[in-house]
Amino acid sequence: MYNMTFEEISGDNSQERMDSVAKALEEVLIRALPQGCITVGVYEAAKSLNVDPDNVVLCILAADDDDEIDVALQIHFTLIQAFCCENDINILRVNNTRRLAQILAAGGGGGGRQSGGEPMDLHCVLVTSNDSTSWKDPALSRVNCFCSESRCMDQWVPVINLPER
Repeated sequence: MYNMTFEEISGDNSQERMDSVAKALEEVLIRALPQGCITVGVYEAAKSLNVDPDNVVLCILAADDDDEIDVALQIHFTLIQAFCCENDINILRVNNTRRLAQILAAGGGGGGRQSGGEPMDLHCVLVTSNDSTSWKDPALSRVNCFCSESRCMDQWVPVINLPER
């Protein structure tokens, strides 16, 4: 299954727009981590979505090219996407789990490793809001606007490229 990226659909200035959304996503993740507003892992995300979907402000599904042949992961993605669509939760797909791990490490997230040194499951990351969190964040607004615009073009799960830094 091939998903067109936003840049393939929108044409002009799309690379600048993609870079802007990628930077905004980085800002959102880095700000959310110290506040405890990040849930990492497919199973952990599913549990969180089941318990309190109203506090989820963004769902990020990450996969590298190698992950496209993982049928079980694709089934998990399909179920998570359906749940998010049903509950009006914005979804983004990113194509670089290594870069996602670097971003989470920069925000204090352990560099994609659990406390025992095991690699974390970065295939699904939820950004949540809690009572003390004010999500009047311009970076989150940019990401949400991008998701809304993508839906208007019938791309329900937009794909962005997380560039290496």
